Order: sequence, then C-alpha cells, then structure tokens
Amino acid sequence: MTAPRTAEIDRQTAETSVLVRLALDGTGTTDITTGVPFFDHMLDQLGRHGRFNLEVRTDGDLEVDAHHTVEDTGIAVGQALDAALGDKGGVERFGDATVPIDEALARVAVDLSGRPYLVYDAPTPVQLAGTYETTLTRHFFEALVAHSRITLHVALLAGDNTHHIQEAVFKGVAVALRRAVAVTGGGVPSTKGVLG
Repeated sequence: MTAPRTAEIDRQTAETSVLVRLALDGTGTTDITTGVPFFDHMLDQLGRHGRFNLEVRTDGDLEVDAHHTVEDTGIAVGQALDAALGDKGGVERFGDATVPIDEALARVAVDLSGRPYLVYDAPTPVQLAGTYETTLTRHFFEALVAHSRITLHVALLAGDNTHHIQEAVFKGVAVALRRAVAVTGGGVPSTKGVLG
C-alpha cells in the first residue's frame, strides 16, 4: 500500500499566517477561509474540481489589500502540492483541460516537471470581484507554480464576464492537475528517472 499523498504547510510571516492541508487522493472536500470571499470561492473550485481535499486558513493584512493574502496562500498551496507529490512515482505527469463557463472558455495544460514555469495568457479586465482584484489571479498562479515546481500553461480562448473568466481558469487548472497527479503506473515518468 502506498503512503497517503498528503501535506500540511504552516507559513508564518509578518504579513500573513497561512495553514494549508492537502490530500491529493480526496473527494473534493474543501474548507476555505482567507478573508477574501471571491478568492475563497476560487480555491473551493480548485479543491472540488481537482477532487483534492483542501483546507486553507489565511489571516492576512487585508487592511492594506488582498495582495499578500493571495500571494502567500499561493506559496503555501504550492508547497503543499510539492510535498504531497513526493517523488512523483507512478503519476500521469501531464494533464490538460478545456473548461467552459457560459461564454468563457479556458484551456490549461500542466506538467509535473520539477521545473517551475508559467505561461499565463488569460487577459481579464482589471476589476474587483467583491474585494478581489482580478489581476491577483495571475499572481496566485505565479506563486503556486514557483513553489510546486510545475509547468503551467493557461490560455483564455473566449470570455467577457470577469467572474466567468476567473472561474474557468481555476476550474481548468483543477481538472488538469487532477489528471496530472493521477497514479496510473509505476516508477517516475521521466527518461531521467527523476522529476525535479
């Protein structure tokens, strides 16, 4: 029997306090509280559609703005993903998804390569979704990619509504990750014999 693919990250800085618990082989159960309701909604999509069990508790300096809260949550979620994957033995490694939300359509591809790289081509009008500034979505994924050490490509194929665009991107990433982390074989899927 393989070890459970889980991780807990407790990240403390002068700006934020972040606790993340992640189980890759979950059912999509989430418990998210960041103080930024729209961001909570997006993280909920990440857990539910990735079929990860995801708990996030972030207490940040929201009196300044949501930037540190979103960035540090992305760092901690990325660290949790990296830790839960372990040596990545048996994983599919690659995953992709094309996800529609009404008029919005996002295409996402993931490689659990061990090489952090983000291509983010999902232009969105700079707006507030509640208290969440839409430009923070790219920033969240920059932090997640850097600390999970994955390659992530995000492309917006269509979309006008800011909420729909953000949601299509988060759901697309969730589904692509679900496919990439699935255990489908034995050994590490790399000619190098190692991912990372």
